This record gives sequence, structure tokens and C-alpha cells, in this order.
Amino acid sequence: MITGHHIGSYVAFVQYTIRVKGHLDARSAAWFDGLTLVAVDDGTTLIHGPIVDQAALHGVLNRLRDMGIPLLSLRSITDEGN
Repeated sequence: MITGHHIGSYVAFVQYTIRVKGHLDARSAAWFDGLTLVAVDDGTTLIHGPIVDQAALHGVLNRLRDMGIPLLSLRSITDEGN
């Protein structure tokens, strides 16, 4: 008998910080449920938090593209502080 396993239980979430141009309003923030949005004084927004895998990361990036929001940077944050 084959039993199913939830793959998510074996995969560690990776913390990402994404910087985009402009400030996102509350309506836009709803599209990024589970991630934290911080408006920065330099006119950019930081989107950060755990993303489960590359497919989910691409989903966030595709959403930004579809909304016409310019991507400025993407960084994964590791436990080593990199």
C-alpha cells in the first residue's frame, strides 16, 4: 500500500526580501498574503517573508509583473546572515 506524504513537511521555507519600485497600497498588499510589506522612505517597498519553494517565488514575481510593478532586487536570506 502506498501512503501519501505532504512534501511541504520536508521542505524548509526560505526567507526572501524583494525590493520593488514605488509604494504598494493596501489593496495590492492583499495579493501578497503571508508576506510583510514595508514602505521605505526612498520610494521603494520591501516585500519579505517565507516562501516555500521556487514555484511559489515565481508566483510572487509573476504577480508583480502582472501588476506592472518594477522589480529592483531579490535576495534570499539564510541563517548565516547572507
